Amino acid sequence: MAFVNWLKRNLVVIAGLVTLGYLLLPNVVVTVFSFNQPKGRFNYEWQQFSTAAWQDPCGVADMCGSLSVSLQIALWATVGATLLGTMIAFALVRYRFRARGAVNSLIFMPMAMPEVVMAASLLTLFLNMGAQLGFWTILIAHIMFCLSFVVTAVKARVMSMDPRLEQAAQDLYAGPLQTFLRVTLPIAAPGIAAGALLAFALSFDDFIITNFNAGSTVTFPMFVWGSAQRGTPVQINVIGTAMFLVAVLLVLASMVVSNRRNRQKA
Repeated sequence: MAFVNWLKRNLVVIAGLVTLGYLLLPNVVVTVFSFNQPKGRFNYEWQQFSTAAWQDPCGVADMCGSLSVSLQIALWATVGATLLGTMIAFALVRYRFRARGAVNSLIFMPMAMPEVVMAASLLTLFLNMGAQLGFWTILIAHIMFCLSFVVTAVKARVMSMDPRLEQAAQDLYAGPLQTFLRVTLPIAAPGIAAGALLAFALSFDDFIITNFNAGSTVTFPMFVWGSAQRGTPVQINVIGTAMFLVAVLLVLASMVVSNRRNRQKA
């Protein structure tokens, strides 16, 4: 009976931990197999512990080149989508104009539409325009794809902002630019940061839209897909583990900074 009562009290926590473990299980498998030394071409069965792949992560031809391309595209797509998405979010929340409702609805179409439809549509557009498929077509496609996610994240934050804070700044003789930089932007920053991180992750991880519009350019997801046809080098697991660890460290760093700010305010 005591166990049943304890289970009832902690059911939500247990369910959350089980869900978290389920989500992290693939990352654990990738990390473990980054220390494997397979006997064949495929890194699917555990053979022997080795750190050789970590010592030479660029040992596979063209892998680090494709990783560099993916990082460049993801960074520029994040900058472009964040700037445009932030301006669109403020416009949709703060201003009233014709077709505002239609624009509000169209923003969600890339999120609701299957990626393959958007990829084929963009490919048709680029071919009709006579554009050379490559780095720039991928970048344009990624900005268009990530834009909706940034708008949604920033818009939610802007809608929750108290307009009286900006009015108080204006009452204290702050100009429009000063009010935006010192009041509006800091309050909206968490939403903007969330949208930027989401855009970076979506751009770096995308395969379908990239595959349609890449031409001869090879990104890291395309390299992984191509490698899986003839073998899976351990270095792929090394890069995946490194990216996961970087993401975890960024989250932990943001939590530490947030806790310090809360202590200072208290």
